[in-house]
Amino acid sequence: MHASSAKFLVGRGISDLTGEAYGCGMLGYGKADQVTSGIHTRLRTRAFVIEDRATAARVLLNISDLPLMFDSVHREVLRRLVETYGDLYTASNVMLTVTHTHCGPGGYSHHRLYNMTTQGFRPKTFGAIVDGIVEAVARAHEDIAPATLTLCHGHLRDASVNRSAESFARNPPEDRAFFPDAIDPQTTLLVIEREGTMVGAVNWFPTHGTSMTNRNTLISGDNKGYAAYHWERNVHRVDYLAEEDPGFIAAFAQTNAGDMSPNLRLAPGKGPTDDEFENTRIIGRRQAEAAESLASAPGEEMVGGVDARCTFVDLSNVAVRPEFTGDGRVHTTSAATGGAAALAGTDEGPGFPGFRQGANPWLDWLSRHVVYRLSADLRDSQAPKGIVLPGGVLNRLTSFVQEVVPVQLVRIGQLYLIGIPGEVTIVAGLRMRRAVAAVVGAELRNVLVAGYSNAYIHYVTTPEEYEAQRYEGGSTLFGRWEAPALTQVAAELATSMRDGRPVSAIAPAGPERKPRGRGRRRSSPDRPLEGRRFGDVVGAPRSSYRPGDQVRVSFSGADPNNDLHRGSTYLQVERHVEGAWRRIADDGDWETKIQFSKDGQGLRTTVTWDVPADASGTYRIRYFGDAIADHLDVKAFSGTTEPFDVVREPSRTS
Repeated sequence: MHASSAKFLVGRGISDLTGEAYGCGMLGYGKADQVTSGIHTRLRTRAFVIEDRATAARVLLNISDLPLMFDSVHREVLRRLVETYGDLYTASNVMLTVTHTHCGPGGYSHHRLYNMTTQGFRPKTFGAIVDGIVEAVARAHEDIAPATLTLCHGHLRDASVNRSAESFARNPPEDRAFFPDAIDPQTTLLVIEREGTMVGAVNWFPTHGTSMTNRNTLISGDNKGYAAYHWERNVHRVDYLAEEDPGFIAAFAQTNAGDMSPNLRLAPGKGPTDDEFENTRIIGRRQAEAAESLASAPGEEMVGGVDARCTFVDLSNVAVRPEFTGDGRVHTTSAATGGAAALAGTDEGPGFPGFRQGANPWLDWLSRHVVYRLSADLRDSQAPKGIVLPGGVLNRLTSFVQEVVPVQLVRIGQLYLIGIPGEVTIVAGLRMRRAVAAVVGAELRNVLVAGYSNAYIHYVTTPEEYEAQRYEGGSTLFGRWEAPALTQVAAELATSMRDGRPVSAIAPAGPERKPRGRGRRRSSPDRPLEGRRFGDVVGAPRSSYRPGDQVRVSFSGADPNNDLHRGSTYLQVERHVEGAWRRIADDGDWETKIQFSKDGQGLRTTVTWDVPADASGTYRIRYFGDAIADHLDVKAFSGTTEPFDVVREPSRTS
């Protein structure tokens, strides 16, 4: 299609938002001993600006390789966008969502609950995330040009399994029948083309970012991060460190992944293999290949129509109408409350000792005979949850957990995205999708729940699933009627959009109570390894390797948090070509790892490179660090190994 006949303007942008690679608590599993020690793959954020040329209506989709999206990031990104672009990008038409990796640095929330295992608030990581998102948006804004959008649907059945089958089985037969394998297999792809060339894509598919286990301490984009990496780097040869247009950008977003696990054998690091790194690669590649297949098949051209609505809802007090509660009566949600099952963890990531999914007899008894006897309203909303964390009470003392949250509806042509700030199970998502589809007259497959968007409220289960009080139910903070309340709000947004009316938005409750942060500049300098200088090679490579080998070298290093190298790299693998050294891999590549470990008063930096099957020639490895000197200035340094050869096996002849 010629540019002049394209119905949309689309801009694409990508940026790095990797935070502190050493000594920062990771987010997702809630384990205080899961602390960053290096990088396997960098975390990236991808932005897409989409404008209807006929009406000039515009939306912004941003998908980040992060564990969670928080109100802190949402507010700061919007504030900075307003400073730069005025009212072009607002809470209404900006959707900030994440892939939900469980191996990213944490400490970037302004709600205390999420910083309890990350050594508090981490300003450097928070800054890297906000800077990365704003940079990606700026690039997308500048990149805007005529484009054709195509919507494609397919099925992917070997990248997820229902980790809470007991809860799923409590749903009515008509809901279970929609998912005969107890998974949501729909994979949806939005293809972006300019002059007949594909320049971008956004994929939606529900599976958790838990292929990497809570034993891993290297930063990783997990399976969705690998899916994007594979399609961009391996297929389209994108150079992430180049300043020019990358040519192709692919994002892999979540939908209703609340009870969907990538661990096909329902155990940490189990499925399809026993190797968590290989599982990450396989599950990611399956998502990428499913998307690639859709991109090469005929799709449905998107027609005009871009719109967005957003409202802020106090989930601690929503009166839910009978058509959404399902029992013919009005019910009301209650203040955020965590259950015992929430502390038990899941089959893919066990939680705290002494708690279990399902019944927790002592806590259940205490809640039933003391708490619920004192409040019939709380009993109606929260029972049979065994209460452990009364978030509503704690919010009176500190900013503990978010209760006033954004709920969003974005339309791009025939596609509708319901922005929910939580982890929605597939049946809870189905009910939301049906409600919105019925209002706007859309095909059900074209209505998706965009989970993990704009904030975070933990899980969203159906009232039937809630009754089981497994991990997901125990983590449904606002009680049994939370999912019906969100469905009601989504339907109201859909009605407003259909009728062309604005929505009445409740503003976020009060000013942010920002926590005091850690991560200020240290008052003591870095020290090299004993008897060495910064950058010295202390573990040299062999003289030669073969494809499939692993090269392992180490250097006298310094704290990587002195400079996060956002948009850059801590390492390079270089090949000698025509008299010059050329970078062929860096710390964002799958085949490299960089790890930092204490060694006396210094820090040993270890780099590994898994030699690709097609490698041959002469190579070297470089390390780039930054050290705080005695006068507390930060000085860059580097180290380089001696060259080594990669030699292929000679071919055998008969």
